[in-house]
Amino acid sequence: MQLTLVHIGSRFAANDEADQLTRLYLDRCQAYARCQAQTFRSEAAFLDWVARQPGRTPVFPVLLDSRGRSMDSAGFATWLGRQRDSDVQHMVFAVGPASGWSDGARKQGRLLLSLGPMTLPHGLARAVLAEQLYRAFTILAGHPYHTGH
Repeated sequence: MQLTLVHIGSRFAANDEADQLTRLYLDRCQAYARCQAQTFRSEAAFLDWVARQPGRTPVFPVLLDSRGRSMDSAGFATWLGRQRDSDVQHMVFAVGPASGWSDGARKQGRLLLSLGPMTLPHGLARAVLAEQLYRAFTILAGHPYHTGH
């Protein structure tokens, strides 16, 4: 399985602490899946990229959206494991533009995922998502990182 963590907007500065934390967790995820981070300047550029991705199966876009589905960490791990086991090759988790996803983009997402009702800066949302991906993989692997609290 390949994971791409996307954000729409400007590139992060090299010393951006949230981006460094995101990369730390994505690096940890490498033990379980190929992971990368990608930035797109616009929603349209992102959707075009998704449509052009090669593969035996289509890309599985997960759009972060406050109106989306909320899951606890164990539930997210179970969901991610089901996708992995159903042969999803490439999952893309995307933090949208500052103004939110358009209706057209939201319809293209296979899952709208909410990190909760609070508004987070995009850099922090990416770091939280990267940590939750790592946590999900450790739960699936039976690793003691997740203690269940």
